[in-house]
Formats: sequence, C-alpha cells, structure tokens
Amino acid sequence: MPVGILQNSELMKNRKILYVSSEVVPYLPESEISSMSFEIPKMVNKQGGQIRIFMPRYGNINERRHQLHEVIRLSGLNLVINDLDMPLIIKVASIPKERIQVYFIDNEEYFKRKATLRDKDGNLFDDNDERAIFFAKGVFETIKRLNWSPDIIHVHGWMSALLPLYLKQIYKDEPIFKNSKIVTSIYGNEFDKTLNKKMIEKIIFDEIEESHIIDLEDPTYENLMKVAIDSSDGVIKGSENISPKINEFLKKYKKPILGFKTTDSFAEPYIDFYNKLF
Repeated sequence: MPVGILQNSELMKNRKILYVSSEVVPYLPESEISSMSFEIPKMVNKQGGQIRIFMPRYGNINERRHQLHEVIRLSGLNLVINDLDMPLIIKVASIPKERIQVYFIDNEEYFKRKATLRDKDGNLFDDNDERAIFFAKGVFETIKRLNWSPDIIHVHGWMSALLPLYLKQIYKDEPIFKNSKIVTSIYGNEFDKTLNKKMIEKIIFDEIEESHIIDLEDPTYENLMKVAIDSSDGVIKGSENISPKINEFLKKYKKPILGFKTTDSFAEPYIDFYNKLF
C-alpha cells in the first residue's frame, strides 16, 4: 500500500461515513454513479471506516435475489410530505463478500412502481420531487433511530440532492448530526427538462425559507445541484463532463472542491479530502 494511503487510512479508522445515493451496484445496473457509490464505501470499509449506505427501494430491484428484508424496528414512522402522511418502510440487505449493509428507503406510493425515475416513455415521473423529499427525510429519520452519528455524509445522484439542504435547515440542531459534514458528488447532467414546478412549495411546507431554494422556481438538474452545493461542506466532481453552468457556479464556491478522479486513482485523494473537512 502506498505510504500516503497508509498514513491517511490511520485517520479513517472508526470514522463514521454515511453514503446516500440514487443508485448503487449490484442493486441497479452499472453506471458512473452506481459504480462509485459502491467503490468508495468499499474502499473506506477496507481502511477501517464505519460505513452505512442508503438508497431508494425502487420497484425494479429484485428483493428475492438480493435478499432484502424489512427492519420492523426502523419502519412504522410516517413522514409528512406536502401535508400528507406517507409511511416509511426500511429494508436492508448485505452486499455479498463485502460485509457492507445497505438500507433501502421504501414507500408503496413512491417506490412500488417497476421503474426508477422515468416511465415507459422515458418521461420523468411527475412525483420525483416528492420522492426526493421523502428520501431525504427518510434517511435522516432512520439514522436518528439507528442512533448512529455520522462524521461525514456523502451524497451521490440528484435523488439525494436535498440532503445537504435538509441537514443544514431542518436537522442541524439534532445532537446526532451536530458535527456531521456533508459532501456532494457532482456528476454529468442526470436529467433534462424539469421536475414538478410545485417542488419549491412542497419544500417551503417543511418550513425551509424560500431564500435557500429560490433556484428551484425552475427545478432543472443544474438548479437542484446548486441548492445542494450551497449547503455542502465540500464538493467532489464525480464526472469528467460536468455541466458548464455548474462549473461556472463552482467558481464562486468557497469550500473545498476535489476534481475528477478515475476509479483506479480515487482512493488517496478521497481519503485526503475527507480528512481536510475536520
């Protein structure tokens, strides 16, 4: 093992890192996001870090093949989304050979359909905005129930993009998240067009001030990621091809930024980046 990784890995021992992603292999097909959402936790796990992974339980995930099972003690909570009570169901599985647990945020209304983010015609689901809100709140409420205080929360994919906002505006005073730092990985343009135009109203319903989400009056991918970046303690470029608008926005960002690293060279830079946050 290179000396740099060896020295940094000592600092990672017992560091608690929460990974939250729109997609993770082997549960969904391989992509830039799903691959990195597996490779990074795997690497940190081998360095002695304590990790948890969270993702949505989309209806096209084969529960039998991947041996998902409901965690009754964590389920049963209702989350209020746009003034409606939505039951939270938590399922868990283990990635074979890695001793890594993955927690799945589930709800019949939002995640039962046999697809991830688009319908059979390739159109974004109209309720993707509510699914993202439910996912963000579901992750935080589940971590509270686990009583597991993360040092770092690292989010991947736009379905996870509301976590930085909700951490800093809703959950910042929770003792369990008091010292948590949040990092957002930015990938290539994940969707065109926009999410539901009423998204901003639904977030304001959660008593988040409009000034923090004014960009979501036009809920494009770039504007959603701007909101995530504004509330993050650090940003990592997960793709070589970042949107020009986001690259321009990042020029004004005053916190740490890590440039793109390939899957065979990311370990030492990522560990170093994590350690710089403290």
